[in-house]
Amino acid sequence: MPKLKTKSGAKKRFKITASGKVKSAMAGKRHGMIKRTPKQIAQKRGTRVLFKTDGDNIQKYWMPNG
Repeated sequence: MPKLKTKSGAKKRFKITASGKVKSAMAGKRHGMIKRTPKQIAQKRGTRVLFKTDGDNIQKYWMPNG
């Protein structure tokens, strides 16, 4: 059986915390900021912890060694 490799795109997008939760950046801040209100832009700043089921799926399928 070959080794399970981590999906290289997932390495760049997600981090696993010490307690096993999955952190990611906020979506929707790459372009088109002129259309958004300052409040929307401010709320997209920083990172967030994904919901448990989403994080479990990311770890199972894309980051088996993470």
